[in-house]
Amino acid sequence: MTSQTFETSVFSLKDEMYRFAKKFLQSSDEAEDLVQDLLLKFWQKKEELLAYGNLKSYILKCVKNDCLNRLKHHQVKMNFAEVKLHTSDEFQMETNNLKDYILQYISELPEKQRMVIHLKDVEEHEVSEIAEILEMEENAVRVNLMRARQKVKSQITQLMNYEHRTIS
Repeated sequence: MTSQTFETSVFSLKDEMYRFAKKFLQSSDEAEDLVQDLLLKFWQKKEELLAYGNLKSYILKCVKNDCLNRLKHHQVKMNFAEVKLHTSDEFQMETNNLKDYILQYISELPEKQRMVIHLKDVEEHEVSEIAEILEMEENAVRVNLMRARQKVKSQITQLMNYEHRTIS
């Protein structure tokens, strides 16, 4: 694999890798570090990458696995818990932006639902690609996506009903 081929096939995915990693790690710095580490690993084994049929799925699967490995590390768990504590109820009550509420609701979803809704609705992947990335059956992806959307919709409906009652 030439450097030009590497740039067009692997390096061009760095932004998507970062966004996906950030969803797991919830830290911009950790996500950037992870992407840089992976890009270096991919460059070092660039000849082996040619063997993978769907390179994008393989790369995102590597991001997912590295994120899970980092989350297992105790210090990262502690930092993750501290970030959650700093998100106060006062801040959430002050924001009057529906987008903030939606992002909050998505972040509260179970891990599989959160990953599926992010890959489908944010990254705009096909169900088959998501199934390959997350190593799930396509039907399981569809079910998790449907449940995630229903839960977010239900929470938005509750929020709107509550706001409507307080305004009236």
